[in-house]
Amino acid sequence: MSELMIEAEGLVKRYGETEAVAGVSVAVPAGTVLGVLGPNGAGKTTTVRMLTTLTAPDAGWARVAGHDVVREAKAVQARIGVTAQEATVDGMLTGRQNLVMIGRLSGLRRGDARRLAGALLERFALADAGDRIVKGYSGGMRRRLDLAAGLVTRPPVLFLDEPTTGLDPASRVRMWGVIRELVTDGATVLLTTQYLEEADELADRIIVVDHGRVIAAGTAAQLKAQTGGARLQVTLTTAHPEAAAALRRFAAGDVAVSQDGLHLRAPVTSGSGLASAVVRTLDTAGVSVDDVEVHPPSLDDVFFALTGRPADEHPTPGDVDPESGAGRSLATREQVLPA
Repeated sequence: MSELMIEAEGLVKRYGETEAVAGVSVAVPAGTVLGVLGPNGAGKTTTVRMLTTLTAPDAGWARVAGHDVVREAKAVQARIGVTAQEATVDGMLTGRQNLVMIGRLSGLRRGDARRLAGALLERFALADAGDRIVKGYSGGMRRRLDLAAGLVTRPPVLFLDEPTTGLDPASRVRMWGVIRELVTDGATVLLTTQYLEEADELADRIIVVDHGRVIAAGTAAQLKAQTGGARLQVTLTTAHPEAAAALRRFAAGDVAVSQDGLHLRAPVTSGSGLASAVVRTLDTAGVSVDDVEVHPPSLDDVFFALTGRPADEHPTPGDVDPESGAGRSLATREQVLPA
């Protein structure tokens, strides 16, 4: 294995009676990307805060770039760049002024800081906006500037905490390209995300975190293989009480029904003619169908198989990240019907 740039064993963080992180371990070789996948409130941000010296762990240990995050905090800080969920640049300064200021605070001479700022603005496609006030930037531009700010000290290790949250699809894809370039240049990245596609696109290895614990780890292909098959998705014209029962003959597990009763999904053993057979069966049961799709396994299926719910389900009472106050993100809640 290559040199480990980020390593941790049994990290624990408690806030009163709430255990935000309950024994997380990670190992990230140099020049690779570890994707930390999970919903809001899972403990991702608290884990990043411990690894970046912002929060002291209650138990366990961690080293970044060979330095202990508690005993050698300053050495760690000198070797990392951090992009937090909220942009940290000053909205009342221009993009260039932000980067020059950070360079000066990091000990660079004024001329060196200005040259580096110009180079970073070019790299992040912000050169034309470099002399505009940041509060007028779009969300994607602010996130790119925030990532550029984390690179002023040329750190070998980057912590990107949900770097594309809130961006439109085009801006998200642009940010992915920037992250790939950084890794090609030798950076080691720990990337937290709620976007399953993002982890699939960028991460060499993935850990899935839920309720402060690592519930699965491996490459995207290895995690997908754990589902053991494909996913059937059915969209009904109108909700029907017999739809789930009709699908059970095809399901290799539980049938999940959306709260409005219009969307059903289930793990299946993929086979030719499955979609047609499903349509015929539902038609016989008097169920009107708008769409039937059979998908190969995805990371979304992995999370559903591991936890019994989609990654973006409602929070349960008390299921809140004490560090950020954020609950799990809101989407369609599903009811699981036994097979």
